[in-house]
Amino acid sequence: MSTEPCQCAGKEQAAFTPRPIVMCGPSGTGKSTLLKRLFAEYPDKFGFSVSHTTRKPRPGEVNGKDYHFVEREVMLQEISVGKFIESAEFSGNIYGTSYRAIEDVLASGKNVILDIDMQGVLILQRQLASGEQKLSGKPLFVFIAPPNVQELEKRLKGRGTENEESLAKRLDAAKRELEWGLKPGSVDAVIVNDDVEKAYVELKTVILS
Repeated sequence: MSTEPCQCAGKEQAAFTPRPIVMCGPSGTGKSTLLKRLFAEYPDKFGFSVSHTTRKPRPGEVNGKDYHFVEREVMLQEISVGKFIESAEFSGNIYGTSYRAIEDVLASGKNVILDIDMQGVLILQRQLASGEQKLSGKPLFVFIAPPNVQELEKRLKGRGTENEESLAKRLDAAKRELEWGLKPGSVDAVIVNDDVEKAYVELKTVILS
């Protein structure tokens, strides 16, 4: 008698488990713009997994909303005890996605969106392939690409947050990410963001299908 309810509950839970959706692509491709539109149109379907970072907040960024801004020592300690699904270092700063951030969204009954860079995605994909991954459900990997590197450079310069050295590093990283992301089999879907309206329609088609 006691076994049947447990089996039914397990099946019901599996049937309604939201799907993790991993958004990746170089900085400056418009991922944040597309995600803001998605959350505004479907507030009950999607929630954002807020990443942790050791970098300082940029003007207008809110702790706990844009990122969880933490000290380097704190983040390294939490990574060492397994609190992060993935983490990577870029330009002297650590970025990572914690299990807690993902679980908070899943607990609300929403699909969880993860914004992860190439290093983090590769770690996540290796974990999935080896069976180490603790997430339930197979993530959908979506790569957002710029129309070309020249346009990406223009967008990054337009932010006004990069000096010559950091801009050069981001562009070098972007070229590597593009080489990886555009290679067949790296991700489930590639969206070229040369027009926001068109890219948003494509994104909805991919993740709502």
